[in-house]
Amino acid sequence: MKYFVNENCIGCGLCASLCPAVFTIGNDGMAKASDEKTPEDEIDAAETAKENCPVGAIEQVK
Repeated sequence: MKYFVNENCIGCGLCASLCPAVFTIGNDGMAKASDEKTPEDEIDAAETAKENCPVGAIEQVK
């Protein structure tokens, strides 16, 4: 399972604070998701970030 941050991102940093193994803030101030498959032990944190994103910018890619 992988994640993608879409164009709705406002750069609040919530996802990166909840799951830094998957989400980072880029030089443009917007969140980015790892290109790698999400490690099993990080899926819960990544899902929490997705569910709590204030603008629904995180999508799950299978």
